[in-house]
Amino acid sequence: MKMINVIVDFRRYIKRRNYSPHTVKYYLNVIKQFVLWLNVPLEQVGAEKIEAYIDFLHQKRMQPASINLYLAIIRVFYNYLKYEQNVKLINPVKANCRLRVPKPLPRALREEQIDAFFDVIDSKRDWAMFRLMLRCGLRVEEVANLSLGDIDIKQRRIMVVEGKGGKDRVVYISDDAADGLMGYLKQRSHRRTKGVFLVEKGDYKGRPISVRGIQKRMEYYAKKIGLKISCHHLRHTMATQLLNADAQAESIQDLLGHNWISTTERYCKVSNVKVKRDYFNAMEKILNRPARRSPLFSLEPGSDA
Repeated sequence: MKMINVIVDFRRYIKRRNYSPHTVKYYLNVIKQFVLWLNVPLEQVGAEKIEAYIDFLHQKRMQPASINLYLAIIRVFYNYLKYEQNVKLINPVKANCRLRVPKPLPRALREEQIDAFFDVIDSKRDWAMFRLMLRCGLRVEEVANLSLGDIDIKQRRIMVVEGKGGKDRVVYISDDAADGLMGYLKQRSHRRTKGVFLVEKGDYKGRPISVRGIQKRMEYYAKKIGLKISCHHLRHTMATQLLNADAQAESIQDLLGHNWISTTERYCKVSNVKVKRDYFNAMEKILNRPARRSPLFSLEPGSDA
């Protein structure tokens, strides 16, 4: 097999499956790294070679979740060779070779942390950007890709176009987020630009702000208040607050764009307000019941047990 031709054909294959450009690029990068590491032909790779590759990735201090993603991509590549290119081989990446991955609970911000964060923001653009993450559950990529035509202020909703996994969804805008967004749009220059949030200084002034640009603004404000937080923490906080306000998990799943309800239900484990309320309500009933003496302690001295 000519490796260059194989990778080009694989690229066409995953593009036909409607993978996003970012995903296509990532898949090809993983396969190229794997092929460069190999010292045997692809057809001769067995389970032992895959284990050695896992060790190699460990030595590079790669996280278990990232290693699992690499293995999944390599498995897809081998299935492509076997079933699409009719190469006689056995897929060396077994379905059960995934590494155990710790699953930390989503971390939400406390009310005082939210207030402290927004108090130090001195830009209408940044305040509106981060408020949309907090109130609408938008991912940082979704904020960066937001266009004016996606926003319906009168209906208080945003159409998220091609969010994660290429899916569209509708989210709703709270009053405070809508006020912040309108305040920014009124003073925003470059009216003809479709992107909502624009670079305000430098050579790229007037162009849509990048994902990294938004992340840098988050890092700047987080450092000012001495907190280690990311854009995704705002999304976690929205989910937790909605659960604490008795919103249904299925509704939150739709708003966040989760494929599986189990992903949304992870927030229930940190939504302690409901658990706390149920616990103390139950304890109040238990403790206020009429006292009854247990037969164990009602025996008279000297009586037979």
